[in-house]
Amino acid sequence: MTRGICSMAFLLVALVAVVLRAGAASPDEGSAAAARQQLAPTGTVKAAISVGPAANLFRATLDPATNQPRGVGVDLAQALGRQLGAPVALVTYTTYVDLLEAAGRGEWDVTCLTFDEERTKVMDFGPAYAFFEFTYLVPEGSSIRAHADVDRPGVRVAITEGSVTARNREQALTQATLVRVKTPAEIQEHVRAGHVEAAAAGRETLTGLATQLPGARVLEGSFHREGVAVAVPKNRPAALAYVTAFIEAAKASGVVRRALDDAGFKDVPVAPAASSR
Repeated sequence: MTRGICSMAFLLVALVAVVLRAGAASPDEGSAAAARQQLAPTGTVKAAISVGPAANLFRATLDPATNQPRGVGVDLAQALGRQLGAPVALVTYTTYVDLLEAAGRGEWDVTCLTFDEERTKVMDFGPAYAFFEFTYLVPEGSSIRAHADVDRPGVRVAITEGSVTARNREQALTQATLVRVKTPAEIQEHVRAGHVEAAAAGRETLTGLATQLPGARVLEGSFHREGVAVAVPKNRPAALAYVTAFIEAAKASGVVRRALDDAGFKDVPVAPAASSR
Protein backbone atom coordinates (compact mmCIF):
# COMPACT_ATOMS: atom_id res chain seq x y z
CA MET A 1 0.00 0.00 0.00
CA THR A 2 1.46 3.42 -0.93
CA ARG A 3 1.94 6.26 1.52
CA GLY A 4 -0.78 8.27 -0.27
CA ILE A 5 -3.34 5.50 0.03
CA CYS A 6 -2.45 4.95 3.69
CA SER A 7 -2.87 8.65 4.38
CA MET A 8 -6.21 8.73 2.59
CA ALA A 9 -7.50 5.75 4.59
CA PHE A 10 -6.29 7.31 7.86
CA LEU A 11 -7.94 10.61 7.07
CA LEU A 12 -11.23 8.91 6.18
CA VAL A 13 -11.31 6.97 9.44
CA ALA A 14 -10.48 10.14 11.38
CA LEU A 15 -13.17 12.11 9.54
CA VAL A 16 -15.85 9.50 10.22
CA ALA A 17 -14.84 9.38 13.88
CA VAL A 18 -15.17 13.15 14.12
CA VAL A 19 -18.59 13.03 12.47
CA LEU A 20 -19.82 10.39 14.89
CA ARG A 21 -18.42 12.22 17.93
CA ALA A 22 -19.96 15.46 16.74
CA GLY A 23 -23.29 13.70 16.31
CA ALA A 24 -23.06 12.24 19.82
CA ALA A 25 -22.56 15.67 21.32
CA SER A 26 -25.19 17.44 19.28
CA PRO A 27 -28.87 17.63 20.29
CA ASP A 28 -30.11 18.01 16.71
CA GLU A 29 -31.56 15.29 14.47
CA GLY A 30 -28.12 14.29 13.27
CA SER A 31 -26.99 13.36 16.79
CA ALA A 32 -26.19 9.83 17.90
CA ALA A 33 -29.22 9.96 20.19
CA ALA A 34 -31.52 10.66 17.24
CA ALA A 35 -29.76 8.01 15.19
CA ARG A 36 -30.21 5.48 17.96
CA GLN A 37 -33.91 6.33 18.20
CA GLN A 38 -34.36 5.82 14.46
CA LEU A 39 -32.12 2.75 14.19
CA ALA A 40 -33.38 1.04 17.31
CA PRO A 41 -36.81 2.53 18.14
CA THR A 42 -37.67 -0.54 20.21
CA GLY A 43 -34.26 -0.65 21.90
CA THR A 44 -33.08 -3.37 19.49
CA VAL A 45 -31.76 -2.93 15.95
CA LYS A 46 -33.99 -5.11 13.78
CA ALA A 47 -31.87 -6.09 10.77
CA ALA A 48 -33.67 -7.45 7.71
CA ILE A 49 -31.68 -10.37 6.29
CA SER A 50 -32.43 -11.92 2.92
CA VAL A 51 -31.83 -15.69 3.13
CA GLY A 52 -31.62 -18.37 0.48
CA PRO A 53 -29.81 -21.51 -0.68
CA ALA A 54 -26.80 -19.57 -1.97
CA ALA A 55 -25.08 -16.61 -0.33
CA ASN A 56 -24.16 -13.41 -2.12
CA LEU A 57 -22.83 -9.98 -1.16
CA PHE A 58 -25.86 -9.34 1.05
CA ARG A 59 -27.89 -12.58 1.18
CA ALA A 60 -27.26 -15.05 3.98
CA THR A 61 -27.58 -18.80 4.23
CA LEU A 62 -28.88 -20.67 7.25
CA ASP A 63 -26.31 -22.47 9.38
CA PRO A 64 -27.45 -26.13 9.35
CA ALA A 65 -26.32 -26.60 12.95
CA THR A 66 -28.07 -23.56 14.45
CA ASN A 67 -30.60 -22.56 11.76
CA GLN A 68 -29.30 -19.00 12.18
CA PRO A 69 -28.37 -16.79 9.21
CA ARG A 70 -24.72 -16.22 8.39
CA GLY A 71 -23.22 -13.96 5.76
CA VAL A 72 -22.03 -10.47 4.86
CA GLY A 73 -25.27 -8.71 5.82
CA VAL A 74 -25.33 -10.47 9.19
CA ASP A 75 -21.73 -9.50 10.01
CA LEU A 76 -22.30 -5.86 9.06
CA ALA A 77 -25.53 -5.67 11.07
CA GLN A 78 -23.77 -7.06 14.14
CA ALA A 79 -20.89 -4.60 13.70
CA LEU A 80 -23.39 -1.74 13.43
CA GLY A 81 -25.12 -2.88 16.62
CA ARG A 82 -21.81 -3.02 18.50
CA GLN A 83 -20.93 0.52 17.42
CA LEU A 84 -24.39 1.79 18.31
CA GLY A 85 -24.34 -0.06 21.62
CA ALA A 86 -27.63 -1.83 20.93
CA PRO A 87 -28.59 -5.51 20.58
CA VAL A 88 -29.37 -6.79 17.09
CA ALA A 89 -32.32 -8.99 16.11
CA LEU A 90 -32.10 -10.69 12.72
CA VAL A 91 -35.41 -10.67 10.83
CA THR A 92 -35.19 -13.08 7.90
CA TYR A 93 -37.00 -12.96 4.56
CA THR A 94 -36.92 -15.51 1.77
CA THR A 95 -38.39 -13.18 -0.87
CA TYR A 96 -37.54 -9.63 -1.92
CA VAL A 97 -41.22 -8.75 -2.11
CA ASP A 98 -41.78 -9.62 1.56
CA LEU A 99 -38.67 -7.71 2.67
CA LEU A 100 -39.63 -4.60 0.71
CA GLU A 101 -43.25 -4.60 1.87
CA ALA A 102 -42.11 -5.00 5.48
CA ALA A 103 -40.14 -1.73 5.29
CA GLY A 104 -43.32 0.33 5.58
CA ARG A 105 -44.66 -1.71 8.48
CA GLY A 106 -41.77 -1.06 10.83
CA GLU A 107 -40.69 -4.70 10.82
CA TRP A 108 -37.04 -3.83 10.38
CA ASP A 109 -34.66 -0.89 10.91
CA VAL A 110 -31.67 -1.61 8.66
CA THR A 111 -30.75 -3.97 5.84
CA CYS A 112 -28.13 -4.64 3.18
CA LEU A 113 -29.41 -4.82 -0.37
CA THR A 114 -28.55 -4.09 -3.99
CA PHE A 115 -29.52 -0.58 -5.03
CA ASP A 116 -32.54 -0.21 -7.28
CA GLU A 117 -34.44 2.98 -8.14
CA GLU A 118 -37.78 1.28 -7.47
CA ARG A 119 -36.64 0.38 -3.96
CA THR A 120 -36.03 4.02 -3.08
CA LYS A 121 -39.80 4.36 -2.77
CA VAL A 122 -39.63 2.47 0.53
CA MET A 123 -36.01 2.83 1.67
CA ASP A 124 -32.98 5.10 1.53
CA PHE A 125 -29.54 3.78 0.66
CA GLY A 126 -26.12 4.65 2.00
CA PRO A 127 -22.99 4.43 -0.19
CA ALA A 128 -22.02 1.13 -1.81
CA TYR A 129 -19.71 -1.23 0.09
CA ALA A 130 -19.28 -3.59 -2.90
CA PHE A 131 -20.52 -4.00 -6.46
CA PHE A 132 -22.78 -6.72 -7.76
CA GLU A 133 -22.43 -8.14 -11.27
CA PHE A 134 -25.43 -9.74 -12.94
CA THR A 135 -25.13 -12.62 -15.37
CA TYR A 136 -26.73 -15.92 -16.43
CA LEU A 137 -26.56 -19.54 -15.34
CA VAL A 138 -27.28 -22.25 -17.90
CA PRO A 139 -27.81 -25.98 -17.32
CA GLU A 140 -25.55 -28.84 -18.35
CA GLY A 141 -25.36 -29.31 -22.11
CA SER A 142 -26.72 -25.86 -22.95
CA SER A 143 -25.77 -24.38 -26.32
CA ILE A 144 -25.86 -20.89 -24.77
CA ARG A 145 -22.30 -19.60 -24.62
CA ALA A 146 -22.66 -15.83 -24.48
CA HIS A 147 -25.13 -13.23 -23.23
CA ALA A 148 -26.26 -12.52 -26.77
CA ASP A 149 -27.44 -16.12 -27.10
CA VAL A 150 -30.08 -15.66 -24.39
CA ASP A 151 -32.49 -13.19 -25.99
CA ARG A 152 -33.98 -15.54 -28.56
CA PRO A 153 -37.41 -17.08 -29.16
CA GLY A 154 -37.89 -20.27 -27.19
CA VAL A 155 -35.41 -19.36 -24.45
CA ARG A 156 -37.01 -19.25 -21.01
CA VAL A 157 -35.19 -17.21 -18.37
CA ALA A 158 -35.89 -17.55 -14.65
CA ILE A 159 -35.90 -14.30 -12.64
CA THR A 160 -36.76 -13.60 -9.02
CA GLU A 161 -39.74 -11.29 -8.39
CA GLY A 162 -38.81 -7.96 -6.80
CA SER A 163 -35.14 -8.32 -7.73
CA VAL A 164 -32.94 -5.84 -9.58
CA THR A 165 -32.46 -8.59 -12.15
CA ALA A 166 -36.17 -8.85 -12.83
CA ARG A 167 -36.65 -5.16 -13.60
CA ASN A 168 -33.47 -5.04 -15.66
CA ARG A 169 -34.33 -8.10 -17.77
CA GLU A 170 -37.96 -7.00 -18.22
CA GLN A 171 -36.63 -3.90 -19.97
CA ALA A 172 -33.78 -5.54 -21.88
CA LEU A 173 -35.06 -8.90 -23.17
CA THR A 174 -37.45 -8.65 -26.09
CA GLN A 175 -37.58 -12.22 -27.46
CA ALA A 176 -36.84 -14.55 -24.55
CA THR A 177 -39.64 -15.54 -22.17
CA LEU A 178 -39.31 -14.53 -18.53
CA VAL A 179 -40.29 -17.11 -15.91
CA ARG A 180 -40.96 -15.33 -12.61
CA VAL A 181 -40.25 -17.11 -9.34
CA LYS A 182 -40.29 -15.97 -5.73
CA THR A 183 -36.98 -17.29 -4.39
CA PRO A 184 -33.51 -18.38 -5.54
CA ALA A 185 -34.43 -21.89 -4.39
CA GLU A 186 -37.17 -21.92 -7.03
CA ILE A 187 -34.65 -20.81 -9.65
CA GLN A 188 -32.55 -23.81 -8.72
CA GLU A 189 -35.49 -26.18 -9.06
CA HIS A 190 -36.55 -24.76 -12.43
CA VAL A 191 -33.03 -25.23 -13.81
CA ARG A 192 -32.76 -28.75 -12.38
CA ALA A 193 -36.14 -29.76 -13.80
CA GLY A 194 -35.38 -28.33 -17.25
CA HIS A 195 -38.18 -25.78 -17.06
CA VAL A 196 -35.88 -22.93 -18.16
CA GLU A 197 -32.92 -22.53 -20.50
CA ALA A 198 -31.23 -19.89 -18.32
CA ALA A 199 -31.46 -18.09 -14.98
CA ALA A 200 -30.52 -14.46 -14.39
CA ALA A 201 -29.17 -13.19 -11.07
CA GLY A 202 -26.04 -11.90 -9.36
CA ARG A 203 -22.81 -13.76 -10.08
CA GLU A 204 -22.26 -14.89 -6.49
CA THR A 205 -25.81 -16.24 -6.22
CA LEU A 206 -25.51 -18.18 -9.46
CA THR A 207 -22.06 -19.50 -8.61
CA GLY A 208 -23.47 -20.85 -5.36
CA LEU A 209 -26.45 -22.44 -7.13
CA ALA A 210 -24.17 -23.97 -9.77
CA THR A 211 -22.33 -25.99 -7.12
CA GLN A 212 -25.64 -27.77 -6.46
CA LEU A 213 -26.48 -28.25 -10.16
CA PRO A 214 -24.01 -30.68 -11.76
CA GLY A 215 -22.75 -29.43 -15.10
CA ALA A 216 -24.35 -25.98 -14.81
CA ARG A 217 -22.29 -23.02 -16.02
CA VAL A 218 -22.22 -19.34 -15.08
CA LEU A 219 -21.55 -17.17 -18.13
CA GLU A 220 -18.53 -14.90 -18.28
CA GLY A 221 -19.13 -11.16 -18.33
CA SER A 222 -22.18 -9.33 -17.02
CA PHE A 223 -25.27 -7.56 -18.34
CA HIS A 224 -25.52 -5.12 -15.42
CA ARG A 225 -23.52 -3.86 -12.44
CA GLU A 226 -24.97 -2.28 -9.32
CA GLY A 227 -23.86 -1.20 -5.87
CA VAL A 228 -24.68 -3.13 -2.70
CA ALA A 229 -25.32 -0.86 0.27
CA VAL A 230 -26.72 -0.52 3.75
CA ALA A 231 -30.27 0.87 3.66
CA VAL A 232 -32.89 2.12 6.13
CA PRO A 233 -36.67 2.63 5.78
CA LYS A 234 -37.78 5.97 4.31
CA ASN A 235 -37.90 9.14 6.39
CA ARG A 236 -35.21 8.21 8.91
CA PRO A 237 -32.60 10.88 8.12
CA ALA A 238 -30.57 10.47 11.32
CA ALA A 239 -30.41 6.73 10.77
CA LEU A 240 -29.28 7.23 7.18
CA ALA A 241 -26.54 9.65 8.24
CA TYR A 242 -25.32 7.22 10.89
CA VAL A 243 -25.20 4.14 8.63
CA THR A 244 -23.50 6.19 5.93
CA ALA A 245 -20.71 7.15 8.34
CA PHE A 246 -20.62 3.59 9.68
CA ILE A 247 -20.18 1.93 6.29
CA GLU A 248 -17.49 4.38 5.20
CA ALA A 249 -15.54 3.66 8.40
CA ALA A 250 -16.16 -0.08 7.96
CA LYS A 251 -14.71 0.04 4.45
CA ALA A 252 -11.62 1.94 5.61
CA SER A 253 -10.98 -0.14 8.74
CA GLY A 254 -11.29 -3.59 7.17
CA VAL A 255 -14.67 -4.56 8.66
CA VAL A 256 -16.24 -4.92 5.21
CA ARG A 257 -13.19 -6.80 3.90
CA ARG A 258 -13.42 -9.32 6.74
CA ALA A 259 -17.16 -9.78 6.22
CA LEU A 260 -16.63 -10.52 2.53
CA ASP A 261 -13.71 -12.86 3.23
CA ASP A 262 -15.57 -14.76 5.94
CA ALA A 263 -18.47 -15.31 3.55
CA GLY A 264 -16.12 -16.73 0.91
CA PHE A 265 -15.91 -13.68 -1.34
CA LYS A 266 -12.17 -13.05 -1.12
CA ASP A 267 -11.96 -11.97 -4.77
CA VAL A 268 -14.70 -9.31 -4.46
CA PRO A 269 -13.16 -5.85 -3.98
CA VAL A 270 -14.46 -3.42 -1.38
CA ALA A 271 -16.01 -0.37 -3.00
CA PRO A 272 -13.89 2.79 -2.85
CA ALA A 273 -14.71 5.52 -0.35
CA ALA A 274 -17.91 7.46 -1.02
CA SER A 275 -18.79 5.18 -3.94
CA SER A 276 -21.94 6.09 -5.77
CA ARG A 277 -24.36 3.37 -6.72
